[in-house]
Amino acid sequence: MARKDHEKKRWCAIGLMSGTSMDGIDVALLVTNGKTRVERGPGASYPYEAAFRRRLAAALETAKAIVKRTDRPGELAELEREIASRHAIAVKRFLDENHLRLSDIDVVGFHGQTVLHRPAQGVTVQLGDAQLLAAETGLPVVHDLRAADMELGGQGAPLVPVYHRALAENLPKALSDLWPVAFVNIGGIANISWISREGEMIAFDTGPGNALIDQWVAAKGGIPFDQGGAIAAEGSVDAELAGRYLAESFFEKPAPKSLDRNDFLPPAPDAATLEDGAMTLAHVTAASILKAFAHVPEPPRVVIICGGGRKNRAIMGELARLLEALPRERDDSVQLLAAEEAGFDGDSMEAEAWAYLAVRSLRGLKITWPGTTGVSKGATGGLVAYPEPGKP
Repeated sequence: MARKDHEKKRWCAIGLMSGTSMDGIDVALLVTNGKTRVERGPGASYPYEAAFRRRLAAALETAKAIVKRTDRPGELAELEREIASRHAIAVKRFLDENHLRLSDIDVVGFHGQTVLHRPAQGVTVQLGDAQLLAAETGLPVVHDLRAADMELGGQGAPLVPVYHRALAENLPKALSDLWPVAFVNIGGIANISWISREGEMIAFDTGPGNALIDQWVAAKGGIPFDQGGAIAAEGSVDAELAGRYLAESFFEKPAPKSLDRNDFLPPAPDAATLEDGAMTLAHVTAASILKAFAHVPEPPRVVIICGGGRKNRAIMGELARLLEALPRERDDSVQLLAAEEAGFDGDSMEAEAWAYLAVRSLRGLKITWPGTTGVSKGATGGLVAYPEPGKP
């Protein structure tokens, strides 16, 4: 370990995230004590080229053959090493661009690329050779943060709520008296973290995020994603198609609950026009977030949207419209904010969270609770790979 004192007052950590959208690597710097002290540093995104994204998409099919989480059928073993090498390149580039030295960094939090998530079978697989990443960066790497939770009966997701709680405790003054607060991350899959004034957390996946929209416009129009919701803006909601998605039993299941990217599939190519399909799926994402409010003790007063979905005007427009239509027992309106409007960086938040979780893991602090993943008791997690194995 670069610094062995796990009880030091602050850690300088890099977080690495490659999410279910499979569009690239997010890198963020965080200085934190793993508790309420959070000093956000720079962030950056390094996109994957189209050919590598196609290989990752193919890996989702290959991963269906996995029985044990250590299985790496087909190309997955090679892909695991390539993912680690690409993350190492991203770390070095990030350090160079921000005039940082390796000696400035205490630890790296490494998510890897999820290719399979089957909580009912206790299996979750994030590709990425952490030992190779540690060797190529010269930094200790905290990884495999989901496994311990699943071994204790948890869903293994979402893990970000404890970081959202730390951010909620540092909201701008104008928002600091508005509770409960909800953070909604719209990546490939969308998830919610509900936080009460007392610090109670409830978290779960809400449903599809961007993944279905990306798959739809790629298959129907040969376009990798609907930038800004521009395609959806030209279409209308197909109520029958949306209704079929929203009638899925997942939405009625109580929390905690989590999804694999393949649990919801895009419509058949002839189900709608390109524009109507994109708008309908944007509506499904928004409506499923609203359905999540039925599984929390009290509707949130502030809803903060992070992840790529906050840039999709169709999703945000549908969210605003549906929130406005909510029946209210009081006059208080729900404030819907993109992350930046609340003083945060919506592109870097998950990478920041992985830096935060890495520090909590090193300190032996809990990262999941029964209310966030359904784990039997609050649990820490994560393994550490050192640049030289066995030499912290």
